[in-house]
Amino acid sequence: MKIIRSPTSMATWSEQLRRQGVKIGFVPTMGALHEGHRALIREARLRCNALVVSIFVNPAQFGPREDLAKYPRPISQDRALCRKEDVDVCFEPTVEDMYPSGFQTMVTLPTIARRWEGEARPHHFSGVATVVTKLFGIVRPQIALFGQKDFQQSALVLQLVKDLNLGVEVVVQPTVREKDGLAMSSRNVYLSSDDRMRAATLYRSLQAGAEIIRRGVTNGKAVQSAMAQVIEKEPAITIDYLAVCDPATLEPLSSVMRQAVLLGAVRLGSVRLIDNILVVAKQARRKF
Repeated sequence: MKIIRSPTSMATWSEQLRRQGVKIGFVPTMGALHEGHRALIREARLRCNALVVSIFVNPAQFGPREDLAKYPRPISQDRALCRKEDVDVCFEPTVEDMYPSGFQTMVTLPTIARRWEGEARPHHFSGVATVVTKLFGIVRPQIALFGQKDFQQSALVLQLVKDLNLGVEVVVQPTVREKDGLAMSSRNVYLSSDDRMRAATLYRSLQAGAEIIRRGVTNGKAVQSAMAQVIEKEPAITIDYLAVCDPATLEPLSSVMRQAVLLGAVRLGSVRLIDNILVVAKQARRKF
């Protein structure tokens, strides 16, 4: 496995392979790799001839009071996982490489990024959109894989690629979960032992909402209430938002007639958890 740090060297490597007709796959990450990342890497490996994984903790997507300084950076373990999964290049640019002196350009956000995480973390999605655009320009993949756990981020990337004609096929893979349903995340390591036991409550709340939709409940507020009732049984958890949305636009649904995405974000101690579930309404299933 090659370790490339220079964006120029990374672009040169990719261009040489593209000229040879090699299909390049790409999994962008911020490191602290876990089984969710491994699943993305394995799927990407099946879909391409050469595979690049980037490890870059992107400062542009952290707010001034967020956890940039303490974000986990176990680079040796990350490289070991990449080697084991037959990754061809681990791209590890520095902040100075990605945002050199004089850097001024940021990507303007589409409507799909303005609610939910966009409201809770005002700096986040502009940083995500900018770094993804830069990484696609440097790595020049034909295909890139993202996880459904960050549903709104994936929706943003799909819109970005479409609007800017970036020429990358974006594949969104299902969320990988712990045995109790907790979505795998690099930030889970911050959970205390007691909070780790409570953390799957968010997933259970989303399941409760999905279950009543499958039983025929269509009222969005009723679904939202069912999710909140599960969370409220755990006093240690604070709700940021629980939402019933159109999967395409992420606008709230007053009535679920076909499909919905249930979004949730909560705070547990010092840790903020997000998750989601896609669900098809009972009446929509009857039509198939």
